[in-house]
Amino acid sequence: MSWLNRVRNALPFVARKETPDHLWHKCKGCGQMIFNKEWEENLHVCPQCDHHGRIGPKERFQQLFDDGSVEILPNPKVAEDPLKFRDSKRYVDRLKAARTDTGEQDAYQNAYGTIAGRACVIGVQNFAFMGGSMGQFVGEAFIAGVEAAIARGVPYIVFTASGGARMQEGILSLMQMPRTTVAIEMLHDAGLPYLVVLTDPTSGGVMAAYAMLGDVQIAEPKATLAFTGRRVIESTIREKLPDDFQTSEYYRDHGLIDRVTHRRDLPAELAQLIEFLGRKEAA
Repeated sequence: MSWLNRVRNALPFVARKETPDHLWHKCKGCGQMIFNKEWEENLHVCPQCDHHGRIGPKERFQQLFDDGSVEILPNPKVAEDPLKFRDSKRYVDRLKAARTDTGEQDAYQNAYGTIAGRACVIGVQNFAFMGGSMGQFVGEAFIAGVEAAIARGVPYIVFTASGGARMQEGILSLMQMPRTTVAIEMLHDAGLPYLVVLTDPTSGGVMAAYAMLGDVQIAEPKATLAFTGRRVIESTIREKLPDDFQTSEYYRDHGLIDRVTHRRDLPAELAQLIEFLGRKEAA
């Protein structure tokens, strides 16, 4: 036995203290460790670099709606595995796993409530549920949100977050693009505003459909917004793209969206838009 082992064995044993994993959050923007409580109190935005973290319907409704005004709207009923799809896993197994992880039925949820006293219906896409992919459920939920807004005579506000169409549903997923477009026309025929808030990331078929059809297009800071991936475009046109390409700020500077708004300012801005567009439609 070496002298080091003898000294080590003679010392009293002190159990290593484990730090609970739920106390800290590592920012994906700057890599800083942030107390979870501070992270949540700051609306899931990094206090160091202002990186906007991804959040689901529950957190979004809590941040936007007035206290006590939230009414979660019922989810539609759809065929869960119409194509009996299987890759490395069965589609039904992927759905079960996503529901267990998120506590949500699928990647979209509607709610009715008031923002600063102004009524509206809000639909939130959940990227944590299979990348927020657009399948039959998302299409039906979007249409149900439009119908609820028309029935109540209020604007419809959508928060997008998606990797695109859900491959496990094939052509049935792509059919949701024209269906949601028709639903938006129904909203316009009723004289009601349709507002879109683009969040990180929004891409693919969602970006080519209802995500870019808003009367007013808002985006959260530094969100990735794209139809096709950066590498695919660069390999096609054989040119290097700007560093800020496919970001909220790039889209705003080139006229594709109207505003880039910090998460803390969204309630006030949406309330102002509801009031202004409501007066305009009434006139």
